Amino acid sequence: MASPLDNQIEQLVDYIMKNCLWQFHSRAWDREKQNEGILSIAEQLLCDEPVDLSTPAARCYWADAVVLVDAYKSHFSWLAAMSTAEIKQLIAALHERLNYLTITGSLNKELTDQRY
Repeated sequence: MASPLDNQIEQLVDYIMKNCLWQFHSRAWDREKQNEGILSIAEQLLCDEPVDLSTPAARCYWADAVVLVDAYKSHFSWLAAMSTAEIKQLIAALHERLNYLTITGSLNKELTDQRY
């Protein structure tokens, strides 16, 4: 039986899988950087923490994170009832699950093909 946290994670993953093109980078290292960048900024936005936008990559991740957070807030009202600590736990678990689905558990051989 899945825990409430597991159900929430799967709802967030499902949204990403169906609506976010950024999950489809062609190399594992690109996906790792993208997942880290977007989800860490999404966490900061959800927790009302400052976001460092001093690099072009950070600004790119921020743009995707803003769209993701806006969608999460409009689709998942239960986020508003969560504490900062709960949001951080949720995003960490989401990050782990997303990395598994898009990188380590992926059957896409192009992700690790050195010639690609």
